[in-house]
Amino acid sequence: MTSLVDRHVGFVRALREAGVPVSVAEGLDAARALRVIELHEREALRAAYAATLVKKPGYRAGFDVLFDLWFPPTMSSLYGEQHEKEDESGAAPAPAQELSGHRDRLAGLLLDSTDAAMAAFARDMVERYGRQPAGPGRQNWFSYSVMRALSPETLMSRLLAEVLQGRERGGLAEKNARQAINRNIGRFDQAVATDVRRRIAEDSGVERIARSAVRPPLDQIDFLRVTKADLTRLRKEVHPLARRLAARLTIKHRKGKRGRLDFRRTVRASLQSGGVPLTTIYKPPRPHKPELVILCDTSDSVSSFAHFTLLLTYALREQFTKVRAFGFVDTIDEITRFFVPGADVVEAMTKLVNEADMTRFGRTNYGHAFDGFMRKYPDALTSRTSLLILGDARSNYQPPALETLKRMTAKTRHAFWLNPEPKAQWDIGDSIATEYAAVVSMRECRNVAQLTAFIEDLA
Repeated sequence: MTSLVDRHVGFVRALREAGVPVSVAEGLDAARALRVIELHEREALRAAYAATLVKKPGYRAGFDVLFDLWFPPTMSSLYGEQHEKEDESGAAPAPAQELSGHRDRLAGLLLDSTDAAMAAFARDMVERYGRQPAGPGRQNWFSYSVMRALSPETLMSRLLAEVLQGRERGGLAEKNARQAINRNIGRFDQAVATDVRRRIAEDSGVERIARSAVRPPLDQIDFLRVTKADLTRLRKEVHPLARRLAARLTIKHRKGKRGRLDFRRTVRASLQSGGVPLTTIYKPPRPHKPELVILCDTSDSVSSFAHFTLLLTYALREQFTKVRAFGFVDTIDEITRFFVPGADVVEAMTKLVNEADMTRFGRTNYGHAFDGFMRKYPDALTSRTSLLILGDARSNYQPPALETLKRMTAKTRHAFWLNPEPKAQWDIGDSIATEYAAVVSMRECRNVAQLTAFIEDLA
């Protein structure tokens, strides 16, 4: 039982380190769930842990990776018996007939197979093709060598011929067949990767491999390290956040100001007190759909964050009466014209960089950008405007133009600054974050989770 308890504690700790929030109470719930399931049924064990520890669908992929590491389907010895006679040059090449047999078996699995059958075959293939010697008594394991040896993509033509059985190529049937086969190739690739991670964990320790095997959940991916694939996934997260941001700013406005005096109702109410207006009645405030001005640092140091800003700006256009966006490096230009609905974000960013006038000398200069904004766009900020500044507040030791920033914020209804750098790095080097934070409310905003917290705190 001690071994199971140790694995449970280690598994929960690994989930937390990977960014999956697991409270003490949830950990105890999972432990209680283990008392009412058959522990030898691995999928029941997985389901029990998932039901008690996973709160969002986005956390499930990382959970499954860590579960397979901490509760593997099988354990293997350091060297299989069939490989004892391998020489020092590496794994002995498989005879052509043996390799052909493996590819035939893989072809059958790609047409129809259960997850258990696919995983068992993947384990056999990793044992046969995934090992690379790394010195006396040591070895490395690789997915690439397995996939290269079996080359499942080269089986496509053969499998299509078997599925279509003489039917005309190029139609819907072929398209569906290709999609099904590609999905199964992905399943095999994933099964191979899972077994490779298991074997590395056996050799190097499960804690060590767990730290590098799982990417952070989508809402915790650092904006400064976001990839194009991440941006595509972030689109789904940004639109609901934009709606909430607009709603929060509207609520903030309604709480802060009352409507105009309703003279008629006030006089009517005063008749009950002999004409003395003891109670003043106000008209309800008019529905307010705020206007938004975004100032975005588009320099190379925050280019990934700027890409996310474009996503956010696209979404915000639907929630505000007017959205005007401005990009700057050491000079500023309005970039609203590049935000065409439906355009690809990366293409829009490329076009923006090539066509927008945001650079003089190529070194970020917040002060010059703020001065240029007030000089070129004096009417952009009004009492109906919410100002959102996005950037790392690193100005290459140039004058910060604090007085200009004060004039800008004085003209607006609200002003906020989101900084994608960790707060611990503010004021290090050329950062003047604290000086700007004394004028504009500045928040660390490195990921979607922190952006969500910022929006929640607005009310």
